[in-house]
Amino acid sequence: MIDSEYFFKGLKSIKGVGSPAIALGASFIAIGALLKNLGFSIQESIFSTFLTYALPGSLVMAESMFVGASLLNIFIAVWLVNARLYPMTVALMPLLMHKNQSRWKYYLSCHFIAVSSWLIMKENYQNITKEKRLDFWIGIGTATWSVAIISTIIGFFASDFLNKDILIGLAIINPIYFICMMIGAMKTIQITLSIILGAALGPAFYFISPEWCILFGGFIAGTIAYFFGERNGK
Repeated sequence: MIDSEYFFKGLKSIKGVGSPAIALGASFIAIGALLKNLGFSIQESIFSTFLTYALPGSLVMAESMFVGASLLNIFIAVWLVNARLYPMTVALMPLLMHKNQSRWKYYLSCHFIAVSSWLIMKENYQNITKEKRLDFWIGIGTATWSVAIISTIIGFFASDFLNKDILIGLAIINPIYFICMMIGAMKTIQITLSIILGAALGPAFYFISPEWCILFGGFIAGTIAYFFGERNGK
């Protein structure tokens, strides 16, 4: 069973002015309004966030359906977009794994991998005993997931009162928050170099391949930063 004490600690971890849940909620208000404007019902909008629980994935899914893409193409597109979460999963799971935890918890917890919940966990895991971290993580994931679903509902019903400029502003709050968090995390040579190079190479690759510029820029920046850090022992 899930340890209720640590589960509720995880739930309460999204409180505070600096919580990524605020930015997450703002972005999903925009998603809810967008889905309604694209012709989604309230049930379809909720189900979308319930399953995808990721801002880029929801956007790709909605836009693909809008242009009439097949179900297979939509699946592949969303899968490729959410593949960005794999490195975070690889970095997070060793921090959560413990022999006393049930296997089903790991399958459940995979659904909660997102930048917002990941940031909260990385900030707090050292204060939680390893045996209880998975319960704490499920609490964080449940909280941020609930925020996304509730915000989608709010955005759906508030769509008539939100103009295009407001929607754009709400949608970019989350990326801006993540940029600020990354800058705050620049404490090692690898992280600092990867962020600086990524910010430079992404726009540079845009002139070569607009569709793949972020992937190319991020991959090359991260690779250079990794090997530079390994070579210098930092």
